[in-house]
Amino acid sequence: MDFRELRFARALQFAIQEINNSSDLLPGITLGYHIYDSCGSVPMAVKVALQLANGLDLIFNDTDSCAKSAAVPALVGESGSTPSITQFEIVMFIMQVFDQLKRVNFTKNNYSVSFDTNGDPVATYELVNWQLQGDSSVDFVTVGQYDASKPKEKKPNTRLISDSDPVCICYLQVPVSVCSESCLPGMRKAVKKGRPVCCYDCINCAEGEISNETDSLDCHKCLPEYWPNNEKDRCLPKPVEFLSWDEILGIILAAFSVAGSLVALSITLVFYKNRTSPIVKANNSELSFLLLLSLTLCFLCSLTFIGRPTEWSCMLRHTAFGIIFVLCISCVLGKTIVVLMAFKATLPGSNVMKWFGPPQQRLSVLGFTLVQVLICVLWLTISPPFPYNNMQHYKEKIILECNLGSAIGFWAVLGYIGLLAFLCFVLAFLARKLPDNFNEAKFITFSMLIFCAVWITFIPAYVSSPGKFTVAVEIFAILASSFGLVFCIFAPKCFIIVFRPEQNTKKHLMGKVPSKAL
Repeated sequence: MDFRELRFARALQFAIQEINNSSDLLPGITLGYHIYDSCGSVPMAVKVALQLANGLDLIFNDTDSCAKSAAVPALVGESGSTPSITQFEIVMFIMQVFDQLKRVNFTKNNYSVSFDTNGDPVATYELVNWQLQGDSSVDFVTVGQYDASKPKEKKPNTRLISDSDPVCICYLQVPVSVCSESCLPGMRKAVKKGRPVCCYDCINCAEGEISNETDSLDCHKCLPEYWPNNEKDRCLPKPVEFLSWDEILGIILAAFSVAGSLVALSITLVFYKNRTSPIVKANNSELSFLLLLSLTLCFLCSLTFIGRPTEWSCMLRHTAFGIIFVLCISCVLGKTIVVLMAFKATLPGSNVMKWFGPPQQRLSVLGFTLVQVLICVLWLTISPPFPYNNMQHYKEKIILECNLGSAIGFWAVLGYIGLLAFLCFVLAFLARKLPDNFNEAKFITFSMLIFCAVWITFIPAYVSSPGKFTVAVEIFAILASSFGLVFCIFAPKCFIIVFRPEQNTKKHLMGKVPSKAL
């Protein structure tokens, strides 16, 4: 702050106020003022002085006591001599030149010369008739000139070349000098370094950006839910991707799910009709029917993974899958323990079967399943799965998927299933060579090998698969492991019941009759 200059300004204000408040000094006249700060710059001082001299419309206060003036009557220079002298010398000359220009008005060679109140020449235009020739070429015929200073010719529609032939005319503005073509929508202008502003390059908008007007200076990003069209001049809603019912992949997986459930129900029907036969009774019919029911539900629960994810379907698909699969593995584990206990019971003095009879088998299945139910309840209570718009994996589309909520909950469910499957595999492997003509432990071992192989392969495939293929991989793992259990455990029994009824006897099962290799 320059306090010396501020004192001069305050003195000016005080002097004008005294004059305006006095009835003796300049009666009937009110003085106004406008103070500018030149910032100590001579060019700035000259610029402001020229603006004032050119007729700046100024209102000096809000009381309307001062009239508007076309130009200020007087300029008070700066306190410094250099800016004041400079002001007095482009300014006095320009004020005189402009005053003279406004008075110029003459005609030379039928061409009128005059200047408006701003000192600008009156615009003139060439009137041209564009005539299409027989060979499709265009001929330009100059019709005349249009003088904007003459009101009577402001907006003519036709002009006569001769007395009888009216022709259309058009107005051509003063030519504009450019060195680059206009940039179309979908592009932006990039000024060439060291060249005039009319020289520029047209650059395509970057990925995810658009421009919707000609000669756009900038491209604009689309909102996260939108993506540019191919021309990059509009933002369109991104397509939403999920495993739907009407696409080929969804139809195939749904068909296998329904087919698997029908196979399990068919086996259940065969077992029910032959429930009194030795092969059904010998392999614990109660656990067999419960296992077939759980396998049917395993096939059907894969259907919950198909279709648009919703809040309920996201919670149902993972928890139903986890609980049903534990029920299934618990039944297989119970059957394996029964095989081991049955062999121990044949030893002299053994009374082990009373410790794992039907009530204990039911309790073991219920207990193992309740642990999984508790894990799922905690998962749904603390951080349940929910539908989620994934816009990070693909830029041009939205993946609608189920966010796991708590990843710990998801892997705890899978981990518990894996633990039971591994325990079942170990016990079945130990019992595979027990002396029996039809040892179920062998088939349980094969089924658990397939089950473990499928889910070990599932983990890296699930993590690396994008979008709807993540869901497809999970459905495939459910179907593959379910089919493995159905065919390894129940197919040999169904084969004997339907095609080898002679082997469906107690003597044959007890090994008292030599059997042929199946």
